[in-house]
Amino acid sequence: MTDVADRVSQAVSQAAQRAFGWPGLRPGQLDAIEALLNHTDVLAVMPTGYGKSAIYQLAGLLNDGPTLVVSPLIALQNDQVAGLNDAPDAPDAVAVNSGNSDGENDDAWQRYEAGDAEFLLLSPEQLAKPEVIQRLRSKRPTLFVVDEAHCVSSWGHDFRPDYLRLGEVIDQLGHPTVCALTATGSAPVRDEIVDRLHLRQPLVLTRGFDRPNLRLEVQRHSDDRERRDAVIEQVLALPKPGLLYVSTRRDSERYATALSERGLAASAYHAGLRSSLREQVHEAFLDDRLDVVVATSAFGMGIDKRNVRFVVHAAITESLDAYYQEIGRAGRAAAPATTTLHYRQEDLGLRSFFASGAPDPADLARVFATLAASDSPMKLADLASRLDLGTRRASSLVNLLQEADVANSGRRGVRATARIEPQRAAERALEAAESRERIEQSRLAMMRNYAETLGCRRQFLLGYFGEHLDEPCGNCDTCASGRAAEFDDPDSIAAEPFPLQAAVRHPDWGDGVVMRNEDDRVTVFFEQEGYKVLSRRAIEKHDLLRVR
Repeated sequence: MTDVADRVSQAVSQAAQRAFGWPGLRPGQLDAIEALLNHTDVLAVMPTGYGKSAIYQLAGLLNDGPTLVVSPLIALQNDQVAGLNDAPDAPDAVAVNSGNSDGENDDAWQRYEAGDAEFLLLSPEQLAKPEVIQRLRSKRPTLFVVDEAHCVSSWGHDFRPDYLRLGEVIDQLGHPTVCALTATGSAPVRDEIVDRLHLRQPLVLTRGFDRPNLRLEVQRHSDDRERRDAVIEQVLALPKPGLLYVSTRRDSERYATALSERGLAASAYHAGLRSSLREQVHEAFLDDRLDVVVATSAFGMGIDKRNVRFVVHAAITESLDAYYQEIGRAGRAAAPATTTLHYRQEDLGLRSFFASGAPDPADLARVFATLAASDSPMKLADLASRLDLGTRRASSLVNLLQEADVANSGRRGVRATARIEPQRAAERALEAAESRERIEQSRLAMMRNYAETLGCRRQFLLGYFGEHLDEPCGNCDTCASGRAAEFDDPDSIAAEPFPLQAAVRHPDWGDGVVMRNEDDRVTVFFEQEGYKVLSRRAIEKHDLLRVR
């Protein structure tokens, strides 16, 4: 290590102790901070509780110029602002969001523009406003942080259209150094984050996915009533507090009522609740006034609670990315915690229904025709108003047209980029939507494979995220039953011709990445087709895969 690198490392460690009271940094944190201080873009994929926020906080403290943090939830923004402002010697932070009064937002802007606040936290929706971009141009951030960066990925589990425009916002601001942070990111999601955010030769770090203190379990059910009874009985018996995830708003209310009637302090949480009520539930859970929160996936992003003892899923999630992030909210202090998926094969059809829903080709054609007829780029709000579409709906249609490479959006607005008939543009966009649907279905199939595997569940999960575990973990239900040891074959792994994360090519499906190896099959993610499971016999017989 050079003298310069030594001095940077020492400065980072001293700042961590002085400003935040942290005695040391975890593997990967220092690497990320040093890269950012060297003006290298960074994508850090680290599990919940690992300390991703420390990366941008220390880099922002030591970096010249202000730091912009894109954070998706008002509650999460408030937590981050409070954490920074409560630190012993950290610079001030402010947030601009719809939860503040106009006066509070004006004061936040003034403090940022005057240089009194180092950190400015905004939602991606705020960055869709031209006046916000204009204000940021007058006081350009030198560090641009994207928290919960998996939302950038259209194949990610929390797809939000406003995230997809962040790459353009970064370019409009002169491409400050970018720090993208997420707790979940398989190789395909990581690749799309890099692409969507226009990261330039980034340092990509994945650390700490193995959480050996989490016990991994799956309980299979054939009857819905029996499954519901089993969920309630398990939650009653487990140490508290904990989280129960469900697939619908109605189920969150039903389970919360049932648990309350059995004597637990339980509350429902879903996107249909008033924001004030959601905030009350959030605060009550953090303050240990609730035994259980029964929630849809709307709850939990950025939750910083160290004593969660269990995460139970009453139904299958849409992907392993979503599942791993949600179970990662348990056992954050390295204490033992239980994670259980209650799996009913029939639920796969329900998840498939939720994942489907093609866009209207007539709407796509109308949007493209309007853009093509315009002499200049159109603001999204003007486009939505002219076509009598909601802004979010118009944004979703524009995103599909962009994915099909027939439209583009920039600082001045959205414009058509292809000279083709509107119907053909709509067809290309539908092809992009169909590719997305194939990938969503394949990700659901991987979730099913996890639920039905006979091998070690931790080996399965870590393999999905590109990490290899040499032996069965000993802390999952298949290990406890002895099935995982029977399933494990270390000799076959050692001789593996298609190792995890290997870049491969298929004659029909193109380039892909190896995601899982088994004795008789290989799972590969293909960019346009999603996850495919190929038998080794077919691979050998027809020469289907070649390592690139």
